[in-house]
Amino acid sequence: MSCTLTMKATYVLLCVGLVVLPATICQSPAERDSYTECTDGYEWDVQTQLCRDINECETIQQACQGEMKCFNHNGGYLCLPRSASVITAPESSSQSEPSVPVESNEAFNPCPVGYRAQGDTCVDIDECELDTHDCQPSQECINTVGTYTCQCPDGYSKIGIECVDIDECRYRYCQHRCVNVPGSFSCECEPGFQLAGNNRSCVDANECEMGAPCQQRCYNSFGTFLCRCDQGYDLGPDGYSCNDIDECSYSSFLCQFQCVNEPGRFSCVCPEGYELVGTRLCQDVNECETGVHQCGEGQVCVNIHGGHKCVSSNRCQEPYIQVPENRCACPVVKPECRDLPFSIVHRYMSITSERSVPSDVFQIQATSVYPGSYNSFRIRSGDENEEFYIRQINNISAMLVLARAVTGPKEYVLDLEMVSVNPLMNYQTSSVLRLSIYVGPHAF
Repeated sequence: MSCTLTMKATYVLLCVGLVVLPATICQSPAERDSYTECTDGYEWDVQTQLCRDINECETIQQACQGEMKCFNHNGGYLCLPRSASVITAPESSSQSEPSVPVESNEAFNPCPVGYRAQGDTCVDIDECELDTHDCQPSQECINTVGTYTCQCPDGYSKIGIECVDIDECRYRYCQHRCVNVPGSFSCECEPGFQLAGNNRSCVDANECEMGAPCQQRCYNSFGTFLCRCDQGYDLGPDGYSCNDIDECSYSSFLCQFQCVNEPGRFSCVCPEGYELVGTRLCQDVNECETGVHQCGEGQVCVNIHGGHKCVSSNRCQEPYIQVPENRCACPVVKPECRDLPFSIVHRYMSITSERSVPSDVFQIQATSVYPGSYNSFRIRSGDENEEFYIRQINNISAMLVLARAVTGPKEYVLDLEMVSVNPLMNYQTSSVLRLSIYVGPHAF
């Protein structure tokens, strides 16, 4: 009867000697072909027809827990710290009989675990690079001298054997809003703010310098901004655009004559023959004073509302003759002057259409008064439609009053007569003020 024997001795460098006796099964040649039962830790190899060691480190899932490492040996396995080294002893030379080959998961290595022989020295094995580590997919392998460690990436913490994302937002790192992302976090600010240099605090954002959509003026405030418009504009419903204000539509009293709306403002204009005084009022241009009239020789320029008239410089008609101070006198030596006013003085004025009535138009004043004389005033001619009347103020003056509204352009020539009576001297005389009234366009 022959007996096949395989022996592999294993020693642990933790000062613990471990000798594993082989599990032997002796078989007769006749029985070898049919016997297939092996001891614990071995299994029958149909190909070699021998008992083969079972590598429990490969067949048992998570054979060793925590930081322990699985080491296979004949008929069993050991769970040892990762820093432990296992040295496989060479087979004994006294064993002369053929041995049953028992496979091992480790070849003979004269160096400690975590090292490999390189010439006469032992060099560190980078288990991370060779992918021989057992770190979880969520862990990072960090090579160390003789071994390696499994660490969680930044932003993860180890719970059990897995790395779980740390929710940094629980710790209120951000001033406004925190957004957790795998392995990290980011801070966000409310509208109107931006992240400070530390990427956690929020500071006011100056939208006016960052292209705020204000059409005209932008004012930055804490956390927001305001749009404002220039004078003459209104802020639109969107809060950004500016719309022109039509000031002319708000009031008819902005300008004396006509209001013209312009972008952001308004202006006043005057009719022809007038000029703007200040920004609102219109004043008649006196063409006679400015010299822009077209009156020729023998004519006198008479200024009226919005224009001028050129009249003859000598308007005295027979039997009147021209005397100084632009007066016409009827000489007493002429018989026809007996029933005519002694003198005629020419005056000119203008009024606007639709003037309110009754309205004082022109005051008559006696230039010479004799003691004991009584003066009376009347309209001698030119008021056929009774549009005017005389209101006597006192013995030496009277007022011409407009009684009805008149519409121009139109010209009235009124002879306003002052009759003087002196009962003591039994004397009566009269003089006429010939008033030319030019009615211009509508009032404004």
